[in-house]
Amino acid sequence: MTWLQVIVLAIVQGLTEFLPISSSGHLVLVPTAAGWADQGLAFDVAVHFGSLIAVCLFFFDDIVAITRGGFSLLRLNTATPGSRIALAIGVGTVPAAVAGLTLAGWIEANLRDPSVIVITLSAYAVLMLLADRYGRRDRQVSDIGLRDAIAIGCAQALALVPGTSRSGVTITMGRLLGFDRREAARFSFLLSVPVILLATVYEGFKLVTGVEPVPWAQIAVAVLVSAVVAYLSIDFFMRFVSRIGLLPFAVYRLILAGIILYVLV
Repeated sequence: MTWLQVIVLAIVQGLTEFLPISSSGHLVLVPTAAGWADQGLAFDVAVHFGSLIAVCLFFFDDIVAITRGGFSLLRLNTATPGSRIALAIGVGTVPAAVAGLTLAGWIEANLRDPSVIVITLSAYAVLMLLADRYGRRDRQVSDIGLRDAIAIGCAQALALVPGTSRSGVTITMGRLLGFDRREAARFSFLLSVPVILLATVYEGFKLVTGVEPVPWAQIAVAVLVSAVVAYLSIDFFMRFVSRIGLLPFAVYRLILAGIILYVLV
């Protein structure tokens, strides 16, 4: 990869990872449009790690409380908000982990295609609009139960398909379940931590044990750029989602799907 590719794709990843517009879709489309070769495993590891750093820093207090709640769970104490959220995140992570281990290879080989992205971008845009328009707006993350966690976790598993958007589909499910916009986004981002961590460890293990040389300088830059941009992206979304809603992101998805379809045809 050239340094231009590293910086551009790290910005794209950081910007789109936590906005409901599909980071995987953009990481397929941008190289395709620019005529670049696939960015490779090393880059994927780097930008995922950068995203993980960003979400952990932004939600540091929440993650500390959830970690303490996890220890409370070991003592069979589910009475605190932290322990309930920890349990919900644990349960919600299972569907994506199972789907990732069993289907990720097949999806990578068969669904990283612009035509698939057109369908997922547009279909989930419509669902996002409906959920945001007609969903209740009064539930908080502290109210979350196991049924909610399972439903949002299953939605997260769908994000393995490019163009879906992990944050988009989990926030949409949260809205369908009656969570406030900001609270739906908050749980979505917290739920991303174990999934991104598992993906980073898994991909990192393959990278370290592989035979290909590792461009450590480019990895370091990709981590830094992705982390900074992802942090700013989260900050923007959490500040304004209650006011602007999901409509602008749904419209963007529909416009992008239309552009891709036009190019394909």
